[in-house]
Order: sequence, then structure tokens, then C-alpha cells
Amino acid sequence: MPVFRAPVEDTRFILNEVLRLDRFSNLNGFADASPDVVDAILDEGAKLSEGVLQPLNRIGDTEGCARAADGSVTTPKGFKQGFDQYRQGGWMGLAVPEEFGGQGLPYTLHTAVAEYMSAANMALMMYPGLTQGAIAAIVAHGSDEQKQLYLPKMVDGTWTGTMNLTEPHCGTDLGLLRTKAVPSGDGTYRISGQKIFISAGEHDMAENIIHLVIARIEGAPEGVKGISLFIVPKFKLTADGGVGERNTVSCGSLEEKMGIHGNATCVMNYDEAEGFLIGAENGGLKAMFVMMNEARLGVALQGLAVGEAAYQNAVSYARERIQGRSLSGAKAPDRQADPIIVHPDIRRTLLTIRAFTEGGRALQLWTALQSDLAARAGDEKERQAADDLLGLMTPVVKGVLTDKGFDHAVAAQQVFGGHGYIEEHGMSQFVRDARIAMIYEGANGIQALDLVGRKLALNSGRAVQAFFKEVGAFCEDNRGDEALAPFTKALKKGLNDLQAATMWLVQNAMQKPDNAGAASTDYMHLFGLVAIGYMWGQMAKAAQTKIADGSGDTAFYETKLVTARFFMERAMPETATRLARISAGADTLMALPAEAF
Repeated sequence: MPVFRAPVEDTRFILNEVLRLDRFSNLNGFADASPDVVDAILDEGAKLSEGVLQPLNRIGDTEGCARAADGSVTTPKGFKQGFDQYRQGGWMGLAVPEEFGGQGLPYTLHTAVAEYMSAANMALMMYPGLTQGAIAAIVAHGSDEQKQLYLPKMVDGTWTGTMNLTEPHCGTDLGLLRTKAVPSGDGTYRISGQKIFISAGEHDMAENIIHLVIARIEGAPEGVKGISLFIVPKFKLTADGGVGERNTVSCGSLEEKMGIHGNATCVMNYDEAEGFLIGAENGGLKAMFVMMNEARLGVALQGLAVGEAAYQNAVSYARERIQGRSLSGAKAPDRQADPIIVHPDIRRTLLTIRAFTEGGRALQLWTALQSDLAARAGDEKERQAADDLLGLMTPVVKGVLTDKGFDHAVAAQQVFGGHGYIEEHGMSQFVRDARIAMIYEGANGIQALDLVGRKLALNSGRAVQAFFKEVGAFCEDNRGDEALAPFTKALKKGLNDLQAATMWLVQNAMQKPDNAGAASTDYMHLFGLVAIGYMWGQMAKAAQTKIADGSGDTAFYETKLVTARFFMERAMPETATRLARISAGADTLMALPAEAF
């Protein structure tokens, strides 16, 4: 059976020694996140993840969800009880403002514990994950009445939420949507249409489901300029805000899919369902992007989390499985063979996963911190700078961490050999679950195009130039530190490659847009390598400081330094390859006519 242990020690190291959250104790929410509070939350989140959520993961995969003839959906055995424990623990509202029933703690802290929970049971955690995105959209764009009506019960988990974008004929290109909204004359709208791939669209774990649906009001402009966003509850609300009669929205079918079997992925049918406009008429895309951006960071976390879970199981197996002898002589002479963890190629696999996962964890938390600063910093200039970095890094963390999460699940499965291919050890579930993270909330090719086509040039390149300046300053400030040289030199080389790739795009993409499209995925991963390398540079510096001080667990910090060196020696040189691919341009990619494929 699969195992999982929440990486609490690593999270504490990043929060306390690398990000140094105590620097922000003057900010709203951070003042309440004292070291003792943070420790308690991490420990309790780990306990829920390991003891409640993880044992349900395999059950969810094998049982899946079931739809009855009346359209109702039953979740796998134990899921409702697991969700109830999550809800009763107040986890849904951890980072939601107190005025709406939340605890108002930093989003960074929510991100930290959400990783544990997603690693323990990705499918189950999608139910609250979609709800938190819906909460964010209502907080940002809902009227005061809508906030008072919906948020308290969504924040306490009595009600859950969804996001309804995709239709059978349109995914990323939302301007093609056909779902329509007809004014009823009383301030409500009649919503009609079909949505597909709706995660947590119907289930038995909440009293009501609050669907956020994009649709086009009759007579609205074509394309994305005519999109509006609506609240469409599963059950209409009574005058006192309670659950009333059933709305005309139903689950037409459950999607049969590769993974995340424990999550109800639904085809949703709207038949003149009662809906309420949220935000401005024809302003739905802006409102929906609040959900989408939060969801993209949540999906990035799924990639990171599944990679961590798969890694832990691969390590456990590699320590026990005996096969062959070490090339340098027997390491377990009392046994018939050595454990496979002694073999260099197994170690290469494990260290690759570990280096990207630990670096990715730091990057995910650093990005979450930018979200907190953008919302909570007292200085407008600081808020703007953080918001710039958040916007720039969102497609990077989503695309890179989910691509790597799938790669790492496959690599961890490979450690098991044939035992990874059969179901006994549960490794195939990690592979199957991880695959969706590369696709939903904007497939990773779209993330790469967003980065190259939109984010780089935004505000005359203000965000990317700020990132270059920050990473460059770290390298320069530590140039005289001989112990840090293996990290800063490799990072500076990667940064130089990223800057050269950026300049190549500036010079070659305007007159030939296909050059940007051809370069986009390589550029996204080049950016990700440098961003994760920057995290490793900071972690190496923090680890060296702790070793020099003689405080803390010396073995932990020494392991950090070895892993950091591995990343700089084995992963960072890939920036040169990515630059070469980018600089090759689009000619060969676009040369063949379609019929030649």
C-alpha cells in the first residue's frame, strides 16, 4: 500500500529560514501567524493528511463516483466523512478574510498545508479546492448581498462551489461559448446550456453547490467581450437564506477518465436555471480570472504534491528492494543482493525528483507570498511589485510544476520496475492522477503562450525586468562568498541564458509571431529552471548559515546543500539546451504542410 508523510520539516525551513515570514508580522494576517501558530497548523494539517485523507486515496481510485438515475452522485466510501473532518477543522476558511467567516491567515500558510492534503488525496481535495476559487471570485466581484448570502456557508464548508467554463466545442477559446442568459425581468436570469469537465459538479458531501457559470446575455457582443458570470445554486435559496427547491441544473453524466476517479467530473446541463449576475454585465471574464488564477496556483500545487507522494514511495521501495550488487562492492554483504538505492541510476532518478520537488516547494511558497503581499502590503509600490511577480510566475509554476509532477510520477514508477506497472503498490494512480494537472485550468501549452505572448511585454516588461534584477542582485551580493560559488555561478549562467532567450524573443517574435509560439514551452521551462535555481541559491545560503551557527539539525542542512549542488550540476545546465532550441526559431516547425503529418 502507498505511504505518505507530510514534509513538515522542509516546509518549516522554507517559511522560517528562506522566506522569513517573521519579516511581515506587521501585515494583516501575518501578525496572527506566530511561529507557534504556524507550527500547530502545519502539524495538524499533516495529521489530517496522513491519518484521514491518505487512507482514502486508494479507495477513491478503485471505487470512483457513481451517478444515479435521478442525476445525483455518490462519492467513494469515506469521502464524505473525510471532507467533514476537513470542514470541521476550519481548513476551508484558513486564508479567507475574517469578515466572511474565515481566519484571515496568510495564503502562504494555506498553500503549505494544502500541499500535504493534495499529496495525500488529490481527488478529494478538489472539492474544497474549487470552492475556495469560487469564494475568491465572490469576495472580489460579488455584491454585498451576495457575499452575505453565500460566503458564510461556503467558508464553513456547508456549501461547496464550482467553476463552469468549458463546453463541448470550446475550452481555452471562451469567446465561442453558447450558454445563454435571458433576463427574467426580476433581476434574475434564466441560464441554459451545457458545460463539460466540471470538477465536483455534483456530489453528496454538501447541502448545496454554488455553481459559477459563464454565459452570454441575449444581445451581448460576440467573443470574450460579451461574457458574463453568474451564480447558479443547485438549490434555490429561501427568503431567509436556507436551502429551498431544486434549481433546473443537473448532472447529465460523469466523465470516464484516466485518473482522479474520486472526484465527480460532470457534464452539467442548465435548463433555464435561475442565475444571478456577479460583477458587471459583460465583465465575466475578468471575474472568472480571479478563480482561474487561483485555480492555476492550486493545480501547480497538485503537480508538486503528487511528485512528492510518488517520490516517497519510490524511496521506500528502493531501500527495501534487493537487486544486484553495487558497482563499488557489496553494501549489504549479509544479504543475497544490495538494495537498489545503492545504484547510481536509481539515485539519479530519486535526486532529480527530490531536487525539483524541494525547489518547487520553495517556488510555490514564494509565489504564494507574492499573492499575500499584493493583497496585504501597506505600501502601494510594494503591492504593485508583488502583483507583477505573481502574474508573471503563475503560468511558470502551473506549467513547470505540473509537467515535472507527471514526469516525476513516471520516474518514481520506473524505480519499481514491473511492480510499478501492476496495481499492488499504487504507483499507477500517481501517474494517472498527475496527468490531468498538465491539462486543466489552461493546458500547459497555453500557459507557455500566456507567458511569452502576454506576461513578458506587460507594462513594458516591468515584471520580468524586476525578476532579472532580483536574481542578479542575489548572485552579485553573494559573489564573494566562496562557499556559495557553486550555486551562484551556476545560477548566473542560467540567468544569462534566460536573458538571452528573452532578448531573442524581443528581436524575433514581433515580425514573425510563430517564433514566439515555437519558443514558448522551452522558454517557460527555461524560466522555471532559473526560478527554481534562485530558490536553491537562497536555500543553500540559509543552510550554510545554520550550519555555521551550529543551530538546528546539521544533517538536514547538509542534505540540503548536497541536493542544491545536484540541482546546479545536473539540472541547471539544461538552460543552455533550452536557449539553443528557442534560438532555432520556427522555420522547421512550420515548414511542412498539414497533409505531410
